[in-house]
Amino acid sequence: MAGGFCATLKFPRVPARSSEALVLRTYPLKEAELIVSFLARDQGMLRGVARRARRPKSAFGSGLERLSHVRMQYFQRETRELVSLDSCELITSQFGLASDYSAGVALDYMAEVAEQLLPPAEPSERYFRLLLAVLEYLRARRAAGVWEAVTYYTLWAVKLSGFLAEPRVGGESRLIAEEMLHTPIAQLAEREWNRARAADLRRFLIRAIEEHVERKLVTAPVLETI
Repeated sequence: MAGGFCATLKFPRVPARSSEALVLRTYPLKEAELIVSFLARDQGMLRGVARRARRPKSAFGSGLERLSHVRMQYFQRETRELVSLDSCELITSQFGLASDYSAGVALDYMAEVAEQLLPPAEPSERYFRLLLAVLEYLRARRAAGVWEAVTYYTLWAVKLSGFLAEPRVGGESRLIAEEMLHTPIAQLAEREWNRARAADLRRFLIRAIEEHVERKLVTAPVLETI
């Protein structure tokens, strides 16, 4: 340039967003990085890169475990599909549920359904609150509350996603469905829950979900065998 002057353009760093979020899944990327799928309360489902997350002294700690409730810090650019994760503050961990096999499968199932059904970057406050309520219920009741939690979550997942068909189930299961659609999970009436009692309703709802996702749910067959 004239006079030997050369101007260097500097692009300002995009301010970090801070969102209450639930971690859905993580996938390895390169040697020390992770792709993280998470549901932000104000932004919907997002995916981002967590750099150095697999190193021992990571800024993310145990906050990226499945369905951890966190305060996520990230940078978001309009031209990029993936956000850049900066750090996360753990609010509530689901680690205590991992010791029970059936509760662990239920967590996997809920995370997989959410990731498959939710559209990217579309806020869904009701879905976020649904997950929080079901997780709280599971932590309170552990193995004793797995079937209520799974059936309640599945019913509301298909309803909030907009494709809940008329349930082709027996009379008792229909009454259960009606109760669940009008009663918060923590206030459901006490009843003897077991695989046989909820099987037809849960099976119908899982098939309804599978018809609207790109692939079959990995955890659905495992859930059926518990």
